[in-house]
Formats: sequence, structure tokens, C-alpha cells
Amino acid sequence: MTETNPLLNLDGFIDYAAVTPEAIQPAIESLLQITKDQLAALESAPPSDPWNLIKSLEELGEMLGRSWGAVSHLMSVCNAPELREAHAAVQPQVVAFFSSLSQSQPIYNALKSARSLSQGDPELERILDTELNDFIHGGVALPDEQRSRFSAIRQELAKLSTSFANNHLDSTKAWRKTINDKSLLAGLPERVLGMLAHNAMEDGHEEANAENGPWTVSLDAPVLMPVLQHAQNRELRQQVQQAYVTRASEGECNNKPLIRQILILRQELAELLGFKTYAEVSVDKKMAPSVDAIESLLDDLVAAATPKAKADIERMKALAAADGIEGNLRSWDTAFYAERLRERELKLNEEALRAYFPQQRVLDGLFALLTEVFDIKVVAADGQAPVWHPDVRFFHIHNMQNEVIAAFYLDAHARPGQKRAGAWMNGIFSRSNHLPGGIQHNGKRLPVAVLVTNIAPPADGTESLLSFREVETLFHECGHGLQHMLTTIDCSMTAGIGKIEWDAVELPSQFMEQWCYHPPCLRSISGHHETGEPLPEAEMERLLQARTFNQGMLTLRQCSLARMDLRLHHGFHPESDEDAIALQRQISTDLLPIAPEAYDNFLCGFSHIFAGGYSAGYYSYKWAEVLSADAWSAFEEADLSNPKELTKIGHKFRDTILALGGSQHPMDVFVSFRGREPQAQALINLLGLNQAA
Repeated sequence: MTETNPLLNLDGFIDYAAVTPEAIQPAIESLLQITKDQLAALESAPPSDPWNLIKSLEELGEMLGRSWGAVSHLMSVCNAPELREAHAAVQPQVVAFFSSLSQSQPIYNALKSARSLSQGDPELERILDTELNDFIHGGVALPDEQRSRFSAIRQELAKLSTSFANNHLDSTKAWRKTINDKSLLAGLPERVLGMLAHNAMEDGHEEANAENGPWTVSLDAPVLMPVLQHAQNRELRQQVQQAYVTRASEGECNNKPLIRQILILRQELAELLGFKTYAEVSVDKKMAPSVDAIESLLDDLVAAATPKAKADIERMKALAAADGIEGNLRSWDTAFYAERLRERELKLNEEALRAYFPQQRVLDGLFALLTEVFDIKVVAADGQAPVWHPDVRFFHIHNMQNEVIAAFYLDAHARPGQKRAGAWMNGIFSRSNHLPGGIQHNGKRLPVAVLVTNIAPPADGTESLLSFREVETLFHECGHGLQHMLTTIDCSMTAGIGKIEWDAVELPSQFMEQWCYHPPCLRSISGHHETGEPLPEAEMERLLQARTFNQGMLTLRQCSLARMDLRLHHGFHPESDEDAIALQRQISTDLLPIAPEAYDNFLCGFSHIFAGGYSAGYYSYKWAEVLSADAWSAFEEADLSNPKELTKIGHKFRDTILALGGSQHPMDVFVSFRGREPQAQALINLLGLNQAA
């Protein structure tokens, strides 16, 4: 280890591109030792003043957390075998340290003492209450033997989750189908043919092009969805759909045994903590009051969505019958005929709409919206922070006095095989009034976020063209970023999304999606990539009508995943590797109008709950969607056409939902904004589920 190790640059930004696998172990082990020494010193003489204790705890994990966070980030965006090996070599030590920290009896006792002295300071009480609960969930109150077992379980779960994610990535990358007959690709847009030809070039077919091929189909999202939506060849759709729902379900990448092990260990962990099920452990730290309350919400949404979904399926079946497909639709037909139904009933071709959503136009419109609603300015700052890939961009956020108040990275483009699928936001730096690193201004460290999406990169020198769903995804992640960056809380523990209950954290992200259906915003983010002409009014009207299209099926799909996750973690005891898969298929059969195929092993790729933060918490999307729909209705009630009223309600949203972070309970924050508790009917109305089928 030398001073040039990029993971030890803790004064500024880590130079991600300079991080080599060889740099990881010496840096992390060095920081681990430093942090262990800090912990020992803190345990021997914890500050008696509550706020000083909190500051000491912030500083304790800062250096290690930042460097380990950088390694974990690179695992998500620049995955490679050597990086995995380096990550795996030190992960057990990192997990062991944070496990030992959460079980520190001296720190736990100091927190209890501080809590007795904190009356009258609501923010401090909130921090201490959530910290104490975290320590209890970390096993601090267990007897020595049970505490040792608890730590071993956490180690094993971390290892299993990493293996699950790697298997998922590898199996997605491994499936490829090269096609030489263009007629088999009938229906696919020229843009998609270009991506398939690019895939073929990567596989060694140097002569490949969109017109003459060959073309290679993959399971990466920018390819997968257009193929399922537009390929007229039913056999090709079946092959792709089957490959998608059987990822990581056999061979060296088989996740079935990992699922069983994870579920068994989570149940044992729950019982050690005194809970009946792991779902109860999860809900103990959520906004939802109980598992029954979650089930009740899902029941209400399923009841509202089922008639709409069944009616839509019947209309799709009529279209399929005209193509000679008799009887029930199959799982590889739904996306295709949903698009045909959209084209027929709404005269809307989503693929053709891409031409009106070039990436830069969308970004410019999004940034203009942020200025209008929240009084902030997004300013390009490329080159002012190190990046991990040449395509990654960097931006500053200014207030209206032109002061920098935050910053963010944008990693927009898909990189198959290197970058995991999906979209997410992570905090690089949290706001703090005393921690080092990042951007310092007026004695504070400013928050820095990273926004990640997986849109298709530019092809043949043209700009990336976004589908409308990708536009929504960009707005979604921006919402997460805004909550991280516009916080006014100076304690890093509760700044941004810190300490916010997981089922409330999607509120601002889903709220931001609603602007995609606000006509002035839609005009701002759209413009033909060749002519600059705005989205035609007729197309805009169809797009607005499409807001509620197929929402029955989409709602049932999300509810089935939420219920699947909840049932797996609430009284379910797998005896074999197939039991969880059987439960998955049963719930899908019970809730969805089209039964899953016998080979459906979707659960083997459900990274959200087995390799992410959503275990026994996938319902959070729907729970928070209720919050966001009700929050949006406040904007509609305020008259969005009135600039003064828009600014007034925008400031209120910023000063509550976006500013207060985890310093208050999310229900209290919501009531501060809305004036009352949330109502589920707002979501049912927004999705059009209250309308006749």
C-alpha cells in the first residue's frame, strides 16, 4: 500500500478509474484497522453529550464506508472477474466489522444514556431511537453464543447475496442468439436491428450491420423489451421470454439453492431477534404498521386492478385471434399484444415516440422543470470530478444565488456484462457540518449523488433516443437524487434518505414520474431529434391517455411480486430448492390473468429481494406509490397552470419531503406537507382503476 492508493484519497473524490483490483485489499484492510482503533477508543470513553456522541459515530465509519462504498459501486457499474475476486477477499472482514459495531455493548449503553438526556430535541430523539433500534436489529441484546451465531449468519447472507447477484449478471450475459435470416426479425424497429448488429460485432462478426446482419439477441433490457413488444415471430418471443425467466436457474449459475439458504438464514436471524418471521423484522423498521396492513393494501389494489386486467386481456385475445392464435394467450404474447392494443385503441406507437425524446432534450427539459418548481439550477461540471467511464457526466446544483449546494453523477448508458441492469441512485457524499471530503462550502460538506440508468448508448453517431418508459425512469431516479441533494439536515445519519423508512423512500421518485404526464413539462422534454419539432398535440393527447393503459395488468404484476416477497419471508419454510419456485408460480397463478409457464423460474433473477435492499420490502413500491399519488394530488389541487401557486406548493414539497430527510418519521413529514395522512384512493384514481373496465 502506498499513498497513491486511490481508495485512500479521503480528502476529495476517489479516482474511480484509477482503482485497480490490487489496490482494494490493502486499502480496505488499512482502513479497517484504523476504524477498529477508533471504535476501541470510542468504547473506552464515549462522549457524554448526546450530539457529540452522534458526531463521533458519524466519523467512526466515514473513511471505511466511503472506500468500501466505492468498491461496491464499481461492482455495479464496472463488474469484472478480477474486481469480484478482490471484493470477495475483503467482504467478510468488512461485514464482520460492521456486525461487531452493531453489537458493541459500550456504544449501545452510551446511546441509551444519551437518549435519557435528549428530551426536547425531536431530531436528536429521532436519531437516537433509530440508532438504538438498529443496534437491537444488529444483535446487541443477544447472549454471547447467540450473538456469535447472529454474526455468522450476517456474514453468510452477505456472501450469498453477492453470489446471487453475480450469477444473475453472468447468466444474463451468457445467453445470446445470433440470427442470420432478417425475416425472423420482422416487426423490430431499425433502431433495435442496429443494437442487435452491434451485439453481433461484439461477438466477433465484424461485418455485422443493421441492414444485412447478422443480428444477436441478448437479454439486456434495451434489447429484451423491444423484442418482446415488437417481434412478430412468436417462436422468437417465446425463446427470449423463456431465457429471461430461467436466468440463473441451472448449471454453475443456479440460484435456487442460494434462495433456499437465504430464506432459511433470514428466518433463523428473525428468531434470534425474537420475531416470528423475517417479514416482521423488516416491518419493525418500516412505515407500514404491520404485515396485515400491507396485505390489506395489496388486497385493495388487486381488487381494483383485476377487472381492468381481465378486460384488457380479452381485447388482446381478440387481436391474437385475428393473427390465428386461438385460446388463451401465453406469457410471451402479453407485451406484444399490449403494444398492438395500444396502437389500435390509442393510435400510439411507443417506439416511434423515441424520435421525440433525444437524451439531451429530455435532460434540458428536466433541469428546466427543477428550476421552475424547486428554485435550483443544474449546471454541467464535466471534468470537475473523476469518473469511472468516459460516458459518465457530472453536474453541480446551484441555488438561485448561484451558490453550489450539491452535485451528482449521471451514468445513463447500458454496458452489457459490466453494469448491472435496472436503475438506481446512490449517495457518494452525505451532507454534513463536520465530515471531510467531497465539496466543502461554508463549513459544510455538500451532498453528492450518482444517478444510474440503462438506456441504449448512441449508435452510429446519433444521440440516444429514449422510450417514454426510460424518460419516466430518469425522472424517477432524479426524485431519489433530489431527496439526497436538497436535504437541509446537517447530520449525515439523517440527511437525505438517511434513516428514512424503506417503504417511504420511493415517495419523491414516484412523485417525479408524474411530471412526465404534465403537458407543459412534456412539451419541454420533447423535440424531434432531427428537426427539433415539438411532440404533436395529437400524440401528446394519446400519450396522456396512455397513462392508465394496461394499468390493471401492471398493478397486478407489482402486487404479485410484493405478495411473493412477503409470503416467502412470513411463515414460509422451504424444504427443497424448488419450494420457493412453487410458491412463486402459485401466487402468479392466483393473481395474474395469464398463468406462468411450467419452466418459469423468475425468482432466480429477483435481485431486489435476494441481492438488494428490498427483502420483505418489495411492497414498498406500492406503499410509497400511495404517498406519491396523494402528494401529486396536492399539486393538482394547487392549480399547476398558475406559476405562483406552482412555486408555492413546490417550495412546500421541497421544504418538507425533500429537505427533512430522516430527521422526522415519514408520516409526520407527509402530514406536514399534505395536512393529513395519505389516502389510497388517490392512487386508484390516478391509475384509472376506479373507471369501468
